[in-house]
Amino acid sequence: MFQVKTTIDSETNRQVRCSIPQGVPFKLVPSIKNYYSLVTTGQLDRELVSDYNITITATDEGSPPLSSSKTVQLSVADINDNPPVFEEQSYSAYVSENNKPGSTLCSVTARDPDWRQNGTVIYSVLPGEVNGAPVSSYVSVNGDTGVIHAVRSFDYEQFRSFKVHVMARDNGSPPLSSNVSVSVFISDVNDNSPQILYPAPEGKSLMTELVPKAAHGGALVSKVIAVDADSGQNAWLSYHIVKSTDPGLFTIGVHSGEIRTQRDISESDSMKQNLIVAVKDNGQPSLSATCSMYLLISDNLAEVPELKDISYDEKNSKLTSYLIIALVCVSTFFLTFIIIILGVRFCRRRKPRLLFDGAVAIPSAYLPPNYADVDGTGTLRSTYNYDAYLTTGSRTSDFKFIDAHPDLQIGQITFYPFSAPNL
Repeated sequence: MFQVKTTIDSETNRQVRCSIPQGVPFKLVPSIKNYYSLVTTGQLDRELVSDYNITITATDEGSPPLSSSKTVQLSVADINDNPPVFEEQSYSAYVSENNKPGSTLCSVTARDPDWRQNGTVIYSVLPGEVNGAPVSSYVSVNGDTGVIHAVRSFDYEQFRSFKVHVMARDNGSPPLSSNVSVSVFISDVNDNSPQILYPAPEGKSLMTELVPKAAHGGALVSKVIAVDADSGQNAWLSYHIVKSTDPGLFTIGVHSGEIRTQRDISESDSMKQNLIVAVKDNGQPSLSATCSMYLLISDNLAEVPELKDISYDEKNSKLTSYLIIALVCVSTFFLTFIIIILGVRFCRRRKPRLLFDGAVAIPSAYLPPNYADVDGTGTLRSTYNYDAYLTTGSRTSDFKFIDAHPDLQIGQITFYPFSAPNL
């Protein structure tokens, strides 16, 4: 409300009327004499027009009319009447698998036309699950900037995409918010080698194919089947024979994996044919896997030897080496045992034989023939000399007293027969 002072003129010249420009959401309403109120004619939107400069013109009724004007500056105060608005309706992020945790996926941006704290935007990830795990274990968002980061490394073979929802909330009272969806697409990298399904890997089973002796060139013999967990060109497989018993006998389809004969089978061809096939993908860098294919050229199963004999030369050479080492060890142990036995027997033969326990052996070179010397032991306190008549192969021997001590009394002496070699 404002007051308009009247002029010093009289009568009609003192009559005053006030006006404001058109096109503004205001009007003048007279209240009491010379007082007017400026009121709105509609809603004010600070986000559209935050300030108004209203010129009020007072004109008298004189002739010619005289007027004066006054400008009123009006500022519209802000209220939190606008939620944050994202710049895009949805966002998409692309990331290669095996990414590093903490890498940036994308950035979201929301605008709030309100002022000051009513227009301050805070970002957060709404609760949810991705493959049964909390979404917070996969991605995070910077609350101030809206930059979305990967919390973990992604695996294309586990899941190829997932979706999260990001909320933008202002700091007004009460706060207003809005949501947006972010789709994360994981791109494949060549991190998986081809997996061969047929033939089975070595150690699980021995896969052998029979090739008829009458097979002609181009005949289908077998097929290598492989898959790759990657996608796109990383899963494009090619097959190559890297080693074979007869390099000119078989060929393999580069893309089909079919093994065929290059020529007719002849009698001179070996019955056992071994192929090593490499399967490569088309990734960068290329990854590969190998398998062994065992082929038998035969028309009758009765002619087929034991499958244990079908192996590569490398395996045979390793087995032969093990057998040789085992044989050498056993032979060495046996020879050592024989040498020890012979040594023990030789030492026993060289040891002098005693007639009685405790006797002292005298070399035979110092004794006459058929002479034995026995020292007194036990109850015998003297030395006795005997002539010994020993018979070869006899279990009895004759002994003859040669000399005895006169004071020695012997009740009975018993001699046990024994065999002795010829002296």
